[in-house]
Amino acid sequence: MSIRKMELEDLRKVVELEHALFLSPWSEEDFSHELKENPMAGYYVLEKENEIIGYIGLWFLGDQCQITTIATDQKYQGQGYASQLMEYTLEKSEALHYQNVNLEVRVSNVKAIALYEKFGFKNVAIRKRYYSNGEDAHLMIKELEG
Repeated sequence: MSIRKMELEDLRKVVELEHALFLSPWSEEDFSHELKENPMAGYYVLEKENEIIGYIGLWFLGDQCQITTIATDQKYQGQGYASQLMEYTLEKSEALHYQNVNLEVRVSNVKAIALYEKFGFKNVAIRKRYYSNGEDAHLMIKELEG
């Protein structure tokens, strides 16, 4: 099991997973923009036996890290791989002395909310009609030592 920086060559598999997992999936162009054009972005893939089975996207913003996306292949869900991505993110954020890590999550995504709560994230606000289908999002934040 390894986590490494996402490369342009990874995008076919990442977009395949994205479209299988999300109601409003990002396109290859979205990911490509993040990798090539966004200096604040850090995107990482989780590999098992040289196969990409998950990924996480981060924005490093001043004194905080924002999780933009996290996903694990459906056939590997419930086996702790999303937790590995979260641990990696929190360790990286602590090492960079960030004050918090935040994210938005669909109010209906109870599995993801449970994962974030397990790592100490607190629901601090509702973002009304945040998603393209009109669904609200929870804004969740985990305070760090900074």
